[in-house]
Amino acid sequence: MITINLLSKSYGTRVLFKDLSFNVGKNEKIGLVARNGCGKTTLLKMITGSQEYDSGEIQIPKNYKIGYLQQHISFSYKTVIDEVVSVILKEEAETKWQAEKILFGLGFSKEDLLKDPLTFSGGYKIRINLAKILLSDSDMLLLDEPNNYLDIVAIRWLIKFLKAWKGELILITHDRSFMDQVVTHTVAIHRYKAKKITGNTLKLYEQIEKEEEIYEKTRLNHEKKKKKTELFIRRFRAKARLAGMVQSRIKCLEKQKDLEELTELETLDFSFNGIDFPANKMMGIHSLKFGYTDKNILIDGLNLDILKKERICIIGKNGKGKSTLLKLLAGRIAPLSGNIKIHPELKTGYFVQSDTADLNDNDTVLEAVSASVPDGLPQSAKNICGSMMFGGNDMFKKISVLSGGEKSRVLLGKILMKPVHLLLLDEPTNHLDLESTESLIDAINDFSGSVIVVTHNEELLHSIAQKLIIFDRNKVSFFDGTYAEFLEKQGWEDEGSSVKINIANTKKRYYTKEDIKKMKAVLIQEKSKELKPLETKIKELEKEILEKESQIEHITALLLKACEDKDINFLAEGPKQSKEIKKDLDTLYDQLFAKTQIFEEKEKYFKKEIDNLEN
Repeated sequence: MITINLLSKSYGTRVLFKDLSFNVGKNEKIGLVARNGCGKTTLLKMITGSQEYDSGEIQIPKNYKIGYLQQHISFSYKTVIDEVVSVILKEEAETKWQAEKILFGLGFSKEDLLKDPLTFSGGYKIRINLAKILLSDSDMLLLDEPNNYLDIVAIRWLIKFLKAWKGELILITHDRSFMDQVVTHTVAIHRYKAKKITGNTLKLYEQIEKEEEIYEKTRLNHEKKKKKTELFIRRFRAKARLAGMVQSRIKCLEKQKDLEELTELETLDFSFNGIDFPANKMMGIHSLKFGYTDKNILIDGLNLDILKKERICIIGKNGKGKSTLLKLLAGRIAPLSGNIKIHPELKTGYFVQSDTADLNDNDTVLEAVSASVPDGLPQSAKNICGSMMFGGNDMFKKISVLSGGEKSRVLLGKILMKPVHLLLLDEPTNHLDLESTESLIDAINDFSGSVIVVTHNEELLHSIAQKLIIFDRNKVSFFDGTYAEFLEKQGWEDEGSSVKINIANTKKRYYTKEDIKKMKAVLIQEKSKELKPLETKIKELEKEILEKESQIEHITALLLKACEDKDINFLAEGPKQSKEIKKDLDTLYDQLFAKTQIFEEKEKYFKKEIDNLEN
């Protein structure tokens, strides 16, 4: 439990925060959000004591242990398991069991545990550091983008672990889905101050939006009253009989403090340059096979057609072939066998983080963006630089001085310049803050062409995926459905069949109130479209049944009369007619039962979906 009081930090003229205050209570799990460059990581370093602040104080209880995920790599032991268990002094068997459980959850195999930690890739070294933090006897965990080096299965495991964590937590992540599933409270560094609420990011941003709307209305009313007062003073200053009223208003005006107009916060706001495609099929993948060695085949026997206006997400564990598949589709590498038939007119935009290394350090941001379409309009390039948060003089910055996140935005800018039919995006949300991720999702949804995305970000998956290419169960497979449907019907191998979710509830979390209102209207429209024909058919069947039953009653009455009249002909013919009508009646009853059952199921489905949106 810690208290942050009136904390301020600046670098020259650049203010990160000013008089920032909030506390972390017992067992609170805090999601820390802010735009990139607003001091999230700096604040965590201040809490650990590795970064100084200009003024204010951070109060931490005596003997309170804080675990901080370090990007710095320093290992002292020869095996992964020994390195991880070294952080804690407990009974050896228990500690080892806990360490193994965490390492397996983070994607290490049993064989990996006895390997030298220095032999692993950078991402897996960070996972070892994360395992050490999770195993430690810390009172508080400080996790800065812990999912950056995790695949989707490990992220889902970490969510469960952190939800069960009994201590305090401050979490920074660009994955809104991850954050919202873990945290009990959310803190925003917003306009240099801290705002804390109980609940998730959606609730926080709604509250901030409402408060700023009220503030702006108050400011405008204040300005209006001020102008009226100033006008009164000017008009009646020379009137002796009104001198007292004028002086009173002058004093009131002097006491009033002006409310500053809220500056517009910079964020990504862009759209991809989509163009019409002349055919329905963009690409055909036939019996695709690829591996970097004969013993390490990543893709074998993949068949798939990429059509117009597709939204396909490639998901799975790290190292299984997701990015490799995207490289194959982009033509960066060739398959071992099979083929990829590409429509001759197809124009593709390919985004991958590693391409930042190919940027010319001596180019300006504007030059780098313009280079993707040499004959493009200069103003278009400037507009795109602005949408990528390189407005004003920032577009003339050299590539050499940019951060990794800024270079990624330059790559996005280069793609925005190109008119394309198909976007291939490899983990595009890396280095983006929550607001920028939402802008990217909107841009993908609005794009007129097709999109294929490699991602571990579940918010992105729930928001855009219509089809999936899945690397799981030691194979690559195609799933024709959304990510929520995949989790419900199939799920990840490591999670077993017990992981089921409510699709409507999962999707709902990522929409605004306006979106939900629109979705409700669409559902009501769909409900009417689906149920109205069924209702009409049910009424028709009920009418036919009544007519048939009336016919049977009429024949029965005629048979009674035929008995009295000893009408032999009708006594022979009447039962035959009655039997035929009863046969038709049975068929009508079966149809009525089937249609009624479908109607009730559909009515129940739409009621549940609408209730989920309303609640």
